[in-house]
Amino acid sequence: MAIDTLLTARWIIPVEPTGVILENHALAIAAGRIVDLLPAAEALAKYPDAGREEFPGHALIPGLINAHTHAAMTLLRGIADDRPLMEWLTDHIWPLEQKWVSEAFVRDGTDLALAEMLRGGITCFNDMYFFPEVTARQAVQCGMRAVVGMILLDFPSAWAATPEEYLSKGLALHDEWRNHPLIEVAFAPHAPYSVSDEPLLKVRTLAAELDRPIHMHLHETADELRQSRQHYGLRPIQRLKQLDLLGPNFVAVHMTQLEADDIAVVAELGAHVVHCPESNLKLASGFCPVAKLAEAGVNVAIGTDGAASNNDLDVMGEMRMAALLAKAVAGDASAVPAHAALRMATLNGAKALGLDGEIGSLEVGKAADIAAVYLDGIETQPLFDPISDLVYAASRHQITDVWVAGRRLLKNRAPTTLDTQEIRQKAAAWREKLLATAKAT
Repeated sequence: MAIDTLLTARWIIPVEPTGVILENHALAIAAGRIVDLLPAAEALAKYPDAGREEFPGHALIPGLINAHTHAAMTLLRGIADDRPLMEWLTDHIWPLEQKWVSEAFVRDGTDLALAEMLRGGITCFNDMYFFPEVTARQAVQCGMRAVVGMILLDFPSAWAATPEEYLSKGLALHDEWRNHPLIEVAFAPHAPYSVSDEPLLKVRTLAAELDRPIHMHLHETADELRQSRQHYGLRPIQRLKQLDLLGPNFVAVHMTQLEADDIAVVAELGAHVVHCPESNLKLASGFCPVAKLAEAGVNVAIGTDGAASNNDLDVMGEMRMAALLAKAVAGDASAVPAHAALRMATLNGAKALGLDGEIGSLEVGKAADIAAVYLDGIETQPLFDPISDLVYAASRHQITDVWVAGRRLLKNRAPTTLDTQEIRQKAAAWREKLLATAKAT
C-alpha cells in the first residue's frame, strides 16, 4: 500500500482502547486518513518509501476537541474581568457586541482563535456565535475542523432581527456547508433564558428532520434557575424535557446547578454535557458534578467557553482543571483519573458532536487529526506514565505539531496556514476600538 506519511513516535496514545500506551509505534497516513498503526520497526520495513517524520521525544495523541467556545470573542479577552455572569454580559459584553460585532469582527476574532487553538493542539471546535458563515469560512481557509452553530435568540443582534430570521439564516448556513468534509452545522439556541418555547419547538422539529445536534447553555447559574422557576414554574431541564428537546443529539453546556433528578433525566434521555471548568470558576457559576454524571453514564466532554470569560482557549489546561476539580467536588481522589480526562478532551467531545466515527481517537480508518506533544523536557521528567504527565504536568506550550485530515497545520509551533503577524496587527487595531468604547460606557 502506498502511503503519504509515516509518523513514528516514542509513544502513541490512541485513547481507544482506554489507557493504552503504545511505545515506539508508527501511524501510516494516506489521503488524510489513518491506514495503519503498528510498531515502528515493522512500519519502516512495510513502508520503506514513505515520507517519514520522527518524534522520538513526543507522544502522538488525537487532536484535542474544544466542545464549546465562542471563537470570535477572543477579541474581547480581558476587557471586563472579575464580574458576575449577568453583570459581565449585560453591562459590558453585550454593549460592546452591539456596537462592534460584524463580519469583520468575526473574521479577525476567529483567525486569532484559530491560531491560538492550533498552537494548543486543538483540531476541532464547536462554536456558537454570530455570523457563523464567516467562522466556517475562516476555519476552512485555515484547514481546521469546526462545528458551527445556527445561533438563535429571541432578541435582535447584528446577524438577525427575529427568531424567524435566525432560523432562516441558520438553514441557509446548513445548506451551504452540509457536504463539506471539515464543517458540520448544529442548532445553537443560546440559553433557556434567551429563547422562548415557540422557537425551541421549531428547533426540535428541524433538528430531527436534518439530524443535527442542538448545542445550548443550560443550568449555568443559580440565577438562571431562579428565573426559570419564576417564569415557567419549572427548572430549565424540566422545561426542555417537556418540550421534548433533550435526547442523544442534545449538547448541554456548563451544567453547574444539578440535582439528582436532573442527572437522572440527562442520563435517561442520552444527552451530552460539555464541562467548561475554568470559565465556570472565573464567573463563580458553580461546579459541574462530573463524577456523578459519569457514574450515571452521561457522556461528558470539555470546552473552554469563550476567551472573554476564561481567558484562554487551552483544552490542555481545561483537561487538567477538570480532573483536579472533579476530585475536589466528589471528595474522591480517584474521580476522573488521567485517562478519563484525556478521553473527555478527545473522544467524548467527538461523541457529543456526532463525530466519533471520524475523529477523537487514533484508529485505523479515522481521519488523521493528530497532535504531537513533546514530553522529553525538564517539565515532564522523570516520566513514569505519559498519560498522567499529559494531564497533570504538560502544557499547551509542549504541542509542537498538529495535523487535520493529514494536513500539517502546525510545524515546530508555527502555524502553516495562518499569518500570525497579520493576526497580531488586526488584534491590536481591534483593541484600540474596543477599549475606547469600554471607557465611554
